Amino acid sequence: MSDDRLNQQIRLAARPEGAIRPGDFQLVDVPTPDIGDGEVLVESRYLAVEPAMKGWMEARVDYTAPINIGDVMRGWGTGVVVASNNPKYPVGTTVSAMLGWQRYVASNGRDVPLSPIPEGVPHPVAMNLLGITGMTAWFGMLDIGQPQAGETVLVSGAAGATGSVAGQLARIRGARVVGIAGGREKCDWLTGELGFDGAVDYKAGDTVARVRELCPDGIDVYYDNVGGEILDIALANLAQGARVVLCGGISRYNATGHIPGPVNYFNLIYRSARMEGFIVGRYAQRFGEAAQGLAEYYKRGELRSRETILKGFDQLPQALMNLFTGDNIGKQMVEV
Repeated sequence: MSDDRLNQQIRLAARPEGAIRPGDFQLVDVPTPDIGDGEVLVESRYLAVEPAMKGWMEARVDYTAPINIGDVMRGWGTGVVVASNNPKYPVGTTVSAMLGWQRYVASNGRDVPLSPIPEGVPHPVAMNLLGITGMTAWFGMLDIGQPQAGETVLVSGAAGATGSVAGQLARIRGARVVGIAGGREKCDWLTGELGFDGAVDYKAGDTVARVRELCPDGIDVYYDNVGGEILDIALANLAQGARVVLCGGISRYNATGHIPGPVNYFNLIYRSARMEGFIVGRYAQRFGEAAQGLAEYYKRGELRSRETILKGFDQLPQALMNLFTGDNIGKQMVEV
């Protein structure tokens, strides 16, 4: 062992059936890894949770390997190099990486690729805007959605991590942006600090009527993080030549049995529209491009970041469960 510190890990103990439960995880203590030539030891500072983790836990996704029972939970994080045998990453270097749910990670910079955090960017912002969240919003909205000045963009899950960034990117490009979120606080944040042109509180009343009211000429770009009924409402209100970006479907992640598809999909034909899904990992070769663009918008004050942060390593399971109850605003993460 490299020193007296223990390396805590949270491992997958059982595959979820329906909603995620605390018993699906196991907290263990293991020796801190030694580092060899060219390696560094990274101490985790912030670890993020993503809705996609549930699919990895259930082994029902085919775009990435599942998490096996007994494996350390996979996840993105930021940390600090606390021991180094690699001059490229001296002690004190702050990095982001796929650290997993553990306190310490040994890496040579290639097996667990390390991305130095730009100077002046706080860890939570690096995890949110410059992490997988920002990358997903960037490529989904700008490459697939392609919002144009004056167009109307509708974003579901708009007060969540990806939706809030995607909507801001569309606003920066000159589009009218309407967000769908649950609760007055979230909607006020969208139209206030983030500068959205309108917000639909799906918990407050007739979502169908509100979408029609705020998108009277139809929806040119719909960025979908929810699926289900909200996707159908958007499909029923598409403008000619609309683009529908399928990013996620959190409304279905806890569902069991048969899951029906969208009813209003035929409107894609009537409106000569396009619906396209994507996995952000396919853009990995362009992550540097996105990180640079996102960092520039952030430094100019055009892109805002908000995080919901729980404190304590053992809070990671609760943070993940919170994603499926809508308790978070912005990016959900844990300060370990």
